Amino acid sequence: MLMKSIAAGLAGTALLATVAFAQNPTATTDKAASATTTTTAASGEWRVSKMSGLKVYNDANENIGSINDLLMDKSGAVKIAVIGVGGFLGMGEHLVAVPYEKLKFVNEAVAYTGASTNPGAKPAATTTTGAATGTDRPAATTTSSTSKWYPDHAVFNASKDELKNMPEFKYSE
Repeated sequence: MLMKSIAAGLAGTALLATVAFAQNPTATTDKAASATTTTTAASGEWRVSKMSGLKVYNDANENIGSINDLLMDKSGAVKIAVIGVGGFLGMGEHLVAVPYEKLKFVNEAVAYTGASTNPGAKPAATTTTGAATGTDRPAATTTSSTSKWYPDHAVFNASKDELKNMPEFKYSE
């Protein structure tokens, strides 16, 4: 007798659930869905996601490291830049924390002297715009950085050795 009442209860529950799922939802007005969306322009702003890996040079145009992370306070203001110095492919890298306001961001490429006296310098970056002309050079080259969402590089007034001698930054958990 107990088995019959359990089976009847399960069958009744299944029938009620089927009826509930078969009903069409009623049309409701959603204020959020009916609100018009607006597009905002953020010209002159930089994406934080693009800042990771940004090369850091000193005043002598020597590559001294790259930005690994940006740390902000609770109000959202960036306070610290974590710079990776040395290492190879991220292995053996020495992390140091520097005040964010001490970094100077530059949109132009690092000046390239053409001589090998400065191994940390890089040649000016060029982007090709337009179609190729069929010759050995592109139709137009520019060093435009105004359309990018990140600066070309950062400048910090220290040598690579000075950064390596700074206390290592470690994330506390």
